Amino acid sequence: MTLRFNSTSFENEAQFTLIGIVLGLAIYNNIILAVNFPKVVYRKLLGIRGSFPDLEDWNPKLFRSLKAMLEDDESDMEAVYMQTFEINYQDVFGNVLRHELKPNGRDIPVTQETKKEFVDLYTDYLLNGAIERQFSAFRKGFRMVTDESPLALLFRPEEVELLVCGSKEFDFEELQAATDYDGGYTAESQVIRNFWEIVHALPVEAQRQLLEFTTGSDRVPVGGLSRLKMVIARNGPDSDRLPTSHTCFNVLLLPEYATKEKLKRLLLKAISYC
Repeated sequence: MTLRFNSTSFENEAQFTLIGIVLGLAIYNNIILAVNFPKVVYRKLLGIRGSFPDLEDWNPKLFRSLKAMLEDDESDMEAVYMQTFEINYQDVFGNVLRHELKPNGRDIPVTQETKKEFVDLYTDYLLNGAIERQFSAFRKGFRMVTDESPLALLFRPEEVELLVCGSKEFDFEELQAATDYDGGYTAESQVIRNFWEIVHALPVEAQRQLLEFTTGSDRVPVGGLSRLKMVIARNGPDSDRLPTSHTCFNVLLLPEYATKEKLKRLLLKAISYC
């Protein structure tokens, strides 16, 4: 679920500041967070004002609608769109609120000549003006932690997002190369060889579930899966027990299943339901 700032939210500024602090601490301590902010949030954290292209990630439906308006060079705007420089939006209770994008905007129709101005003002209000109070508090908390590190000079917005959220591109070859073994297992143990053959053949969604089952997160840290240093430990002889894990230590506990088929069946059950 994408998390967006709401101009009519009940949270006070201190709460937004606290969220910003948490985000900054995640970067400082190299901790991956399972948050899904629109990319414009990271642009704004680095001092870049939100603009129309950012709306595609923030509100795709509205972006497509405004883009269609910009690309429509033949229609009579007043007759077809019947849009003025006043916009409507809803608060958290569903009540309709109105905002004039310019003085007397409710009486100023959008025309072919003014549609670009309308889109720019609408976008600026949504991504900047309407959420200024909330975002300023959020950015204040973030900078309380990161101010001594020149993020804006060292990273692009998409790289800051990677620092916070990690990547969703899984390279399990990297993970296999970096994995250690314990309890009598080695890279050449038959159950381990079976395990990696199964894992490499899994669909991406199942690989994501396995990563979350073993590490507590389905995100890949900056630097790739080799940074996780996973451990696969023997958890007794062949049995009907499901694989288990210690997510704090990235340890997968794997009984020495007798067959590849049994390993696959119990592993998939574990990552799907546990």
